[in-house]
This record gives sequence, structure tokens and C-alpha cells, in this order.
Amino acid sequence: MLLGKLCHNNVFRCRQTSNALYQMAVLRPFSADSTTSDTVDLAYASYESTANENCSKTPLVILHGLLGSKNNWNSMSKAIHRTTGRKVISIDARNHGDSCHSSQHTYIHMAHDVMRLLKKLGLSKVSLLGHSMGGRTAMVLSLLCSDLVSSLVVIDISPVKTSPQIFSMINLFDAMAGVSIRSGIAMSKARKLADDQLKSIIPDINLRNFLITNLVQTNSGSYTWRVNIPALKENFQTHIASFPSTLKGLQYCGPSLFVGGSLSDYIGKNDLQDIKEYFPLADLIFVEGAGHWVHSQKPEKFLEIVCKFLNEK
Repeated sequence: MLLGKLCHNNVFRCRQTSNALYQMAVLRPFSADSTTSDTVDLAYASYESTANENCSKTPLVILHGLLGSKNNWNSMSKAIHRTTGRKVISIDARNHGDSCHSSQHTYIHMAHDVMRLLKKLGLSKVSLLGHSMGGRTAMVLSLLCSDLVSSLVVIDISPVKTSPQIFSMINLFDAMAGVSIRSGIAMSKARKLADDQLKSIIPDINLRNFLITNLVQTNSGSYTWRVNIPALKENFQTHIASFPSTLKGLQYCGPSLFVGGSLSDYIGKNDLQDIKEYFPLADLIFVEGAGHWVHSQKPEKFLEIVCKFLNEK
């Protein structure tokens, strides 16, 4: 069968979305009490232990990148919790992982989704860490609701620059949508078949392995992608590929750390002055030898930098 959109209605009750949410968020202040029927329920994993948790520190919320999930951050979440003593909450974005699907996929919507979850969890103050798409969601949330955010860590993305490579993502959506796997076979064989079909379009084996983490088997035995490829492709150029221009003029004046990979072009060494227009207290650090996936390519150095920042805030 042709792989299509996985419906998560059996896990979460989805809510319909509309452009009204985007207009509402940029026209009036965003507060910790904001609620909207346009948000969706988000899946999350929590890393905490009564013995080690530092109750004086705010929880850290981790937001993954495009086509990723909270599972990609499992080891790093545990390491950050172990090193800092903070509670760590890793979240699946809408249209990703185990979270609900929606036809809308903007940074304003995603910021509201996170707000809804934090309110549900009774959290009035958190630190945010986001990679790529998750980094922009974290930036938007901190700009719209600065009172909620005690500190901000953004991984290899900025509000002022877009890598030319980002537009190649359309090819990934098309490649994934074109994968066809018959029902009833073992997951190991299904992963191998998916890899074989993606290989001609995506030569990077690490990238293929990353994408194939999204392959899931339904109760009927058929295979599909857990990411909502049609919605992501539809919203990519207009909403995902660039930072919302409507937020220009807003500022988050809390502690902010931007971490880039020295081999990546998603954030430049001369971008700090422009970043400070949004985040006046921002620092920018580059990890040598790392590309866009800094946290997985140089995990030890990444952990050292992030935990040092968190322990000082």
C-alpha cells in the first residue's frame, strides 16, 4: 500500500484549527492563561527522580526538529536531567511522533500547543530548549509569553537567517510519500525496504535512518508514517521554512544561548547582532566539527555547553 497519514485519534482527541489562531496571537498579547480551541494535545515524556531533582530550578522543556520526535532526545534528556537535577520534559510537536495531527502547522500554533500542555501540567515557569523547528517554536513562545520562560536555548537555527539547504526538505517529503510497503511483514524487513526505496533520492544513510524512525505499523499490519507529511509539505514554504515576520519588534530579555554547528549554515557567526534585536541577552557558541544535528554529532560537548548554561541560570 502507498504510505499515507497516520491518524492518532485513537491516542488523542484532535481539535480543528484555523487561521484565526495565527491572527489572534500576533494582534493581542499572549499570556499564560491563553486558551484556544485551535490547539492540539501533545504527547510528552518526563524525566525526573525524587532523589536527584533540583526543585529550585525550573523544568526544562525540549522541542525537537522537523521530522523528529521526543524519542530522538531520550538519551540526551536523561543526561541533562542527571547532570543538572532538573526535571526534563521532551515533547512531540503537532503532526509528529505521538501527538495529534492538524492541517495547520505554524510556529504560532506550535507555541500555543506547548502553552496548553504546560498549563495542563501546572507549570508557570520553564526553561526551553529547541532544535531547528523546535528552536523557532521556543523563540516564538519566549517572545509571545516571556513571563513563562526563565531561560532559552536554541540549537542551530536563528530568527534572522534561513539556510538554502532547508528548501531541499520538499524532496524528503516527496520521497517519504512515495515509499510503498506491503502489509504483514516484520518491522525489520519493512525498515530495510523503506531504506532501499529512499536510497536513490537520499544518499546520506544517517538521514535515511533518521527518517525511518517515523515508520510505524498499524493494528491492521499495514505500514505508514507517523508524521503528517501532507500537512508539513503544505505549510513548509509559507510557515516552517522562515521565522514569522509578524513578530519583529518583540523581545525576550531573559538569558538566551544559541548553539550552532561550525559545519552548518543554518546560523552564521555574524548573526549575533541581528539575533540580539529579538534576544538582547543572547550568547552564540559554535561546536567545532558539528553540523545541523549538533546534539547527536557532538553529544558530550553539547551536553557540557548546555548544562553549564542551565546551571548558571
